[in-house]
Amino acid sequence: MNKVNIPSYLSLFSTGELKERTLKVKEQLKNCKLCPHNCEINRYEEQGVCKAQDKAVIANYAPHFGEEPILVGKNGSGTIFFSYCNMSCVFCQNWDISHKGEGIQVSNNELAQIMIKLQKSYLCHNINLVTPTHFVPQIIEAVLIACENGLNIPIVYNCGGYESVDTLKMLDGIIDIYMPDFKYHSNEMGAKYSKVKNYSESVKDSLREMDRQVGGVKLDNKNIVYQGLLIRHLMLPEGLNNTLKILRFIKNELDSDCLVNIMKQYYPAYKSTQYKELNNMLNTCEYKEAIEYARELGIKLIN
Repeated sequence: MNKVNIPSYLSLFSTGELKERTLKVKEQLKNCKLCPHNCEINRYEEQGVCKAQDKAVIANYAPHFGEEPILVGKNGSGTIFFSYCNMSCVFCQNWDISHKGEGIQVSNNELAQIMIKLQKSYLCHNINLVTPTHFVPQIIEAVLIACENGLNIPIVYNCGGYESVDTLKMLDGIIDIYMPDFKYHSNEMGAKYSKVKNYSESVKDSLREMDRQVGGVKLDNKNIVYQGLLIRHLMLPEGLNNTLKILRFIKNELDSDCLVNIMKQYYPAYKSTQYKELNNMLNTCEYKEAIEYARELGIKLIN
């Protein structure tokens, strides 16, 4: 690995800052405000909105070859799928994991061992944390343990965008690649389709903080991303106006080298059939219009 590609968490590990962060963020489990729900519950004794408790729960882990090419490379993205979620999207395609919480509990030491296995046994290009928000304390301690055992590849924070800026600041220098969803430009859509309040303000503030930390996407000599902000947006049926507003925010507010994936793989899943506007496939013409608009704005796309 080239010197420029060395993850910044190794510096935090060498100075002792990573251990200090571990101790600080673990206190959150006693009065959880990890995300904008601000449940303020003791996760050792109770369940908040996300239903997660004090131990991480994972559904699966493996090299993943279905992610963006700049994450996958030759050996795949080392993906860890966390169970539960701090959002309740009615169109969730992984509802059995995110809503029902199917998976197994793992200790922080076991989570660290999984990271090392993905790096050393599978030779993955990165550790890809999928839906990690509600398990940030466990993840930070696992990274600390993994560093002691040779972890040295970039870490991806693959989230739904409904984040707390204070929590993101605890991740500053630990996360190399942020990959949030930007689902809705309006709070009304967030409340209706994901049962969250103030989604629009939360995701915008989060994206600004992520951008401050990592900036635009940077690639190594094998065209693999090792740092930066990569935004995903799943277009919804009849959602062109929502998409265009999101694209304008990205253009006006964020680093010009951040990458955007306008995703077209929506299909009616889970409870979306209960909503007339969501019980359809995506309109191809609207998708093409969104792509063209993004290009007119000068946004860098992954498509």
